[in-house]
Amino acid sequence: MEVKQSRNGTNVNIAVLGRLDTTTAPQLEKVIKEASQGAKVMYLDLSGVEYMSSTGLRDILLAHKIMGGAGGKMVVQRPSEFVQQVLEATSMDKLLNFEK
Repeated sequence: MEVKQSRNGTNVNIAVLGRLDTTTAPQLEKVIKEASQGAKVMYLDLSGVEYMSSTGLRDILLAHKIMGGAGGKMVVQRPSEFVQQVLEATSMDKLLNFEK
């Protein structure tokens, strides 16, 4: 998995590429925690995620919780077809903010 991060003022962009699973999720969790500092909006681009396990779902919920708790928001951008199916199957698509 590869994680790319950029910041524009109080907006942070995180792009995830590859597999988001038990092995790689801790890396994304660390990036989310660090990137959330001082951020108002976190954009999580999941267009490059080819596979996501339940630990990936946990990271997405963590980002949502951290940003919401700080008065900001997390936006899922362009989820891959696989990610979209997982989010719909778990009803997380009803909870999260999306930008396609």
